[in-house]
Amino acid sequence: MRDVTTAHPVQDLDVQPTPLALLLLGREADPRSERGVECPGDLPSPSDPDLVERARAAKEKLGDKVFVLGHHYQRDEVIQFADVTGDSFKLARDAAARPEAEYIVFCGVHFMAESADILTTDDQKVVLPDLAAGCSMADMATAEQVAECWDVLAEAGIAEQVVPVSYMNSSADIKAFTGRHGGTICTSSNAKRALEWAFEQRESGTAKVLFLPDQHLGRNTVVRDMGMSLEDCVVYNPHKPNGGLTAEELRNAKMILWRGHCSVHGRFTVESVEDVRERIPGVNVLVHPECKHEVVAAADYVGSTEYIIKALEAAPAGSKWAIGTELNLVRRLANRFAAEDKEIVFLDKTVCFCSTMNRIDLPHLVWALESLAEGNLVNRIEVDPETEKYAKLALERMLALP
Repeated sequence: MRDVTTAHPVQDLDVQPTPLALLLLGREADPRSERGVECPGDLPSPSDPDLVERARAAKEKLGDKVFVLGHHYQRDEVIQFADVTGDSFKLARDAAARPEAEYIVFCGVHFMAESADILTTDDQKVVLPDLAAGCSMADMATAEQVAECWDVLAEAGIAEQVVPVSYMNSSADIKAFTGRHGGTICTSSNAKRALEWAFEQRESGTAKVLFLPDQHLGRNTVVRDMGMSLEDCVVYNPHKPNGGLTAEELRNAKMILWRGHCSVHGRFTVESVEDVRERIPGVNVLVHPECKHEVVAAADYVGSTEYIIKALEAAPAGSKWAIGTELNLVRRLANRFAAEDKEIVFLDKTVCFCSTMNRIDLPHLVWALESLAEGNLVNRIEVDPETEKYAKLALERMLALP
């Protein structure tokens, strides 16, 4: 691969690189960003034929000291070494249930590792094999932006009526903001119950929710599952003055949706649904609730990654399914259920991996495991005590939901 920084040196252009440019190049750190930075240390070559055996040997040497978590969207080459697989919250809880494990190696993205650190003991150390494995959705809401939004709500005279509800796919800073302001966290599985709880926290008819950071999950839940209308929702854009909304619009809204989205699920379109129905007669379309509202409305079934897996497990032999979620999971499910004569295809014709999730590859995992086996702690994810206190409060409110 050509080294563009060598081909076009910054000094030749007489331009000073901005902090954002350095961040995108992996040469600067932003502790409040999910983007992360490049890893220290020397990674093994991805072409090393002994990678699998090296990973197996390092994991065996560590024994019960290490517990490897693998998110559903991870590559198969990584998933094979996971002690448990699941969605982000299930994995964080699984880590908390293994206090004897000194090292929690989280094969996922940054916010997931943060949640695991919040829920595990102080003696446990959470490791992310590649610090650059972030989340574009989580990056769409920073602590400074959300604090400014709260000021806008206060100026509109409605802050006391608003309960923040933050999706699990958010940074520890945003979870802490939620905890400080009496809110809760939700997953794609329990978003309806979390929102019902939030609306119950204020006087009936006056309650409002600030939903962070995924607008689509919030909109789909209240409109599809709770009987609200699209007119009950407004979208707060952090890049516009006052979020691009008038005080009157904020006062009239029940759901104030943050302008954030998943780059993977946001790619699916109504045209994707129409195309697959034409190509595969009798197909069942099953999508994740992070998809756009019109895509969810056009689908046959909607649910979280765990829901998708269970739906396919229960599906009759010979059934046909088009799945609107990350490609690694869809391919894994297609291979798993092929013997049962279940046809499972990706909803869109365009290949769409989660690029940041895919940063966790076998070379990074091998490097992390071998480093730990040699007694070297690398890439530890550690949330500061103050942030952890309030983020944990928000998570515990979710855990207390019936």
